[in-house]
Amino acid sequence: MLDELELLKKDWQKREANLPKLSYEQIYPMTKKKSSSIVKWIFYISIIEFVFWAGINIIFSGPDTMQELKDMHIYKVVMALNVINYAIILYFIYKFYTNYRKISFTDSSKNLMRTILKVKRTVTQYVWFNLIIFTISAIIYAYGVLLYTPEGQELVNAAAQDGDSTEFWALIIIVSIAITTAVLVVIWLFYKLLYGILLKKLRKNYNELKRLEV
Repeated sequence: MLDELELLKKDWQKREANLPKLSYEQIYPMTKKKSSSIVKWIFYISIIEFVFWAGINIIFSGPDTMQELKDMHIYKVVMALNVINYAIILYFIYKFYTNYRKISFTDSSKNLMRTILKVKRTVTQYVWFNLIIFTISAIIYAYGVLLYTPEGQELVNAAAQDGDSTEFWALIIIVSIAITTAVLVVIWLFYKLLYGILLKKLRKNYNELKRLEV
């Protein structure tokens, strides 16, 4: 049995030796092209995502919705948050574009590796920003609903009359955290699926370039 394994091992080594060895000049352009294509798709997806959410926001930003926000005393805060949100997302889109340009025109594997790391870092920051913005928005809306809508005020008044305000607010906080966490996990999984596949391919390219540098 051991002799058979040794023979198989030797046969495999012979096959490996006969495989064509690709040079740096052959591997680098292919890796660069693949990396450029991946970052281009990250850039395109970020634009599609921006247009999609902006469209949803416009569709649901009618006079009735604006009045509801004013009634809940969160209109100015929501508008300011929207401006900050869109401004920062546009900044991230710009960063994705500049990273794509850098990869397209880079002239060495070291610069390409450096840019790949920047892309991964930018995507991570982008995902975290979206998660933070959602959390802040959820807190603002929960505040407005509980304190300024008829349904929210009814719940608060009922809890106060029963003398269990502390338990009421503790329950509200626990439920809010649970719901927000569940939604955040769903959003994170969405981004993990959306950008994770592309970043995995980018990581593979980075490892190939790293082997070239050894």
